[in-house]
Amino acid sequence: MAKVEELVEVVLGVDTHLDVHVGVVIDPAGRVLGTRSIETCTDGYQALLEWAHSFGFLLRAGIEGTGTYGAGLARHIQEAGIEVLEVNRPDRARRRRRGKSDPTDAENAARAALSGEASARPKAQSGVVEAMRAVNVARRSAVKARTQALNQLRGLLVSAPQTLREQLLNPKAAACVAACLELETEDDSVLLQTLKSTLRLLARRWQ
Repeated sequence: MAKVEELVEVVLGVDTHLDVHVGVVIDPAGRVLGTRSIETCTDGYQALLEWAHSFGFLLRAGIEGTGTYGAGLARHIQEAGIEVLEVNRPDRARRRRRGKSDPTDAENAARAALSGEASARPKAQSGVVEAMRAVNVARRSAVKARTQALNQLRGLLVSAPQTLREQLLNPKAAACVAACLELETEDDSVLLQTLKSTLRLLARRWQ
């Protein structure tokens, strides 16, 4: 009976980006077995996983940005029962000095996972914690948009015709917004109609 050859253990390293991920597979001796780029979608993640498995038994994966660009890939690989380790992105200044190379970054991620330099596991991207993170992101975005709207509104009032400025400009944000919401554009020039419409729009954004 022929002896079945044991599968070689391999490690995957991935340099992640918004639209494309670059993966490198190395063996236990650190030799590069292959490099591949994929699109950041479920089919791409599965293709990368199957490709990595073609070299042997996938022991673990070292992935950059598991909380950002690499989050989807990290989840996909974890769901396949494979250990995923968070790899810190190289310092930007160091990247510039040596020249940016996605395959090199992916190879370094694989080596960090192989050597144990990378040992942190990705933070959970599901459940209550992830739900609260999403809420906080939306809240911060809303607060930022509200602040921008008020700043733009005040900026327009500062340079508005004097009568309109005196009528609307108020140090209290709520009072200023309320006055802008009540603006009417009847019998105004085109310039004033446009200005008042813009002020009303910004006031509604602040609400």
